[in-house]
Amino acid sequence: MFSAIAEKLYDAQFVYALLAGIGTVATILTVALPLLESDNLSKRMNAVSAERSNLRVRERTKLNTQKLSLRSASSKGVYKELVEKFDLAKYFGLQDGKMQLARAGYRTPKAEYTFLVMRVALAGGCFLIGNFYAFILMSGEQSVAVKFGIGVFSALVGMKLPEMYLKNITEKRQFSMRQAFPDALDLLLICVESGMSIEPAFKKVGAEIGAQSIPLAEEFGLVTAELSFLPERRTAYENFAARTGLDAVKQITTVLIQAERYGTPMGTALRVVAQESRDNRMMEAEKKAASLPPKLTVPMILFFLPVLFAVIITPAALQISSMK
Repeated sequence: MFSAIAEKLYDAQFVYALLAGIGTVATILTVALPLLESDNLSKRMNAVSAERSNLRVRERTKLNTQKLSLRSASSKGVYKELVEKFDLAKYFGLQDGKMQLARAGYRTPKAEYTFLVMRVALAGGCFLIGNFYAFILMSGEQSVAVKFGIGVFSALVGMKLPEMYLKNITEKRQFSMRQAFPDALDLLLICVESGMSIEPAFKKVGAEIGAQSIPLAEEFGLVTAELSFLPERRTAYENFAARTGLDAVKQITTVLIQAERYGTPMGTALRVVAQESRDNRMMEAEKKAASLPPKLTVPMILFFLPVLFAVIITPAALQISSMK
């Protein structure tokens, strides 16, 4: 097999045809991928609009003292019935799951129930796979307890997989928001100093910052909706800080709450916080730049120095061998 592959590689016509095929596929992908990309910003803004409608429904429901919202008046759904039937929220911590899902960008009740059901399903599936491997595929004289322990460990891993996925998504969203938040504060400061109130300012910033960070634009749209419908602005600001989980957002929400309570100038407070946010972003960049030399030491020793020594020593070795 290897000899046949080597013969093909030495065949110039085959190599030319292979390179031409690769170039053709690359050209098609280059042209087709931009056409197949979806408009993530529009999807996220539509999701924000849907959440705004849900928020309006919930607030009207509270004001009318109804026991059921318009959303729950419909059919429950399979996942919700499973969660309520087996009381999964009690055993798997739905409150913590709600905050994790919100920070990952999933805020609907359907996402909460799906998260709980997936934890149970993956735990059961991994438990069966672990037992199948331990009792059937694995050879050796291991005891039944050890093999059963492998299945239990697999179940624990399966139960943690949804949390690991949410953590990964949350870190990516927070990184995107952290990078764009100083620019968003500058835009918010410009809007406030131009005479806008805080609700139109948040809405304008959310529309403009979407080109740089879609998650941050989504959060600005949600806080705008909450400022419009919630009875207290403090609650909207606190929800904004809780959903993002960023220290800079917590700082700006504290400033906005204090400015509203004590009547301090909002423009001055925003200017100070925006400058601190830019300084923090610069410090993070300097920290990463300072950490590069230690990180590059091991790759240089393992990969660069042997090649460098080979390039330097090989000509001298060849000359010495030719002199003999």
